[in-house]
Amino acid sequence: MAKLVRCISNDGTLCVMAADTTDIVTKAHQTHNTSSVASAALGRLLTGASLMGSMLKGDNDSITLRLNGGGESGSVIAVSDSLGNVRGYIANPNVDLPLNAKGKLDVAGAVGTNGSLTVMKDLGLKEPYIGQTPIVSGEIAEDITSYYAISEQTPTVCALGVLVDSRDKSIIKAGGFLIQLLPSAYDDTIDAVERCVKNIAPVTTMLTQGFTPEEICKAVLPEFTLEVLDEAYPQYKCNCSKQRVQKALISMGEEELMQLAEDESTEVCCHFCSKKYTFSSDEIKKILKDAKKQ
Repeated sequence: MAKLVRCISNDGTLCVMAADTTDIVTKAHQTHNTSSVASAALGRLLTGASLMGSMLKGDNDSITLRLNGGGESGSVIAVSDSLGNVRGYIANPNVDLPLNAKGKLDVAGAVGTNGSLTVMKDLGLKEPYIGQTPIVSGEIAEDITSYYAISEQTPTVCALGVLVDSRDKSIIKAGGFLIQLLPSAYDDTIDAVERCVKNIAPVTTMLTQGFTPEEICKAVLPEFTLEVLDEAYPQYKCNCSKQRVQKALISMGEEELMQLAEDESTEVCCHFCSKKYTFSSDEIKKILKDAKKQ
């Protein structure tokens, strides 16, 4: 079971959260039948979205991360609610690249570095908040760190990892952590954080060694006394339904719907969970009729 923990330092200068998302990334891999490098790219973005989503306040709030880097993976998207439940997809789940110069999965090569990270927060207001920053490395954690620095002016440290079995492409471990300085932080807090994270072990190494998310928070910031704020058990969870698909069909426009109505049936597949919805010709005609009323 995936687990996410949020902590705050006892001096009120920073917050840190960590998550074990192995089950979430495994579900994503099974749903999309991803290659090793695609699992790493999608898994990192899902983990990042889950951590970021857990900071949302409203029950119906959501956050969407979209990476468009011009790489062979195509667009990578992850959506999270305020409980850290996530869903996502990668345009090319079969992308396959040689290991990079460090002998690691070439996530940056798959994602590409000629593009942007777009973050959209739906907070129940008239219009969603949208921030967009250039991709700085394609490794995703660094891109999230850059987003916070540029768009939200919040000093942040982010680390994400997905360990994939080279033999059967299964997910061994996945997770991440995110540290954010609060407005009450001073320069000595920044210096202490930099000392703490300088030689920290990779997230997947800590998870493989049996660290819990709470233990990762403490291991990452040994110079700080931390208090657990809350914990959650996020899932890979899609909120698709036939009604939502109907709304999507309406948005296609009358001409497209008229063409679909000529077929005996129309099958629509959800990008996030691969669930298929079938509409008869009569159902499409009814959707077309309802669309004309709007």
